[in-house]
Amino acid sequence: MFTGIVEEVGKVAEISPRRLTVSAEKISRRVALGDSVDVNGICLTVTGFDRRSFFVDIMEETFNRTALRYLQAGSPVNLETAATLQKPLGGHLVQGHIDDTGEIEHIHQHDDTVVISIAAPPHVMRYVVEKGFIAVDGISLTVASRSPEGFTVSIVKFTWANTRLSALADGDRVNLEADIIAKYVEQFTCREKETLTMDYLKEHGFLNG
Repeated sequence: MFTGIVEEVGKVAEISPRRLTVSAEKISRRVALGDSVDVNGICLTVTGFDRRSFFVDIMEETFNRTALRYLQAGSPVNLETAATLQKPLGGHLVQGHIDDTGEIEHIHQHDDTVVISIAAPPHVMRYVVEKGFIAVDGISLTVASRSPEGFTVSIVKFTWANTRLSALADGDRVNLEADIIAKYVEQFTCREKETLTMDYLKEHGFLNG
């Protein structure tokens, strides 16, 4: 579990469909074998490390279903270590389980903020609400507006400068994770609808005959 607050922007040293090496001096000094690290929103397990980098193994499905496949040596990546009870929850609960990728449509820079428009598939947008949370490449962001085809986020210049967002351009792909609370609400609502049948109403005395 993570909070969506980026701790360091690392760089891809090597990448293949099965393994990723990330140069990150700050994170590398804190991890241990088996630790979970959020890399661009993806929860990955540390399988090795040294003083300046760490290594994670990648499942083929993860590589094919996320924006990892668009990275190359030198690409910046957002990094966050797993949440602990002592860690401030400055963002929201992020699992590191990517729902799908989105596409950067427009980046508009203003004096104090940067507004980013992102196209997202319908099965992600069903969980996106205005002023709700979404994780974009592992960053906890607030949805400024939405449409059936995508959403916008408005971020402060500090977040822009201290995450990999500043390296993105129109057409780039990003990892998306919708707020887990929305998924639970949908699940509970569906269960209630499934049980509310004519037979159920008759059995509990709401209908006669």
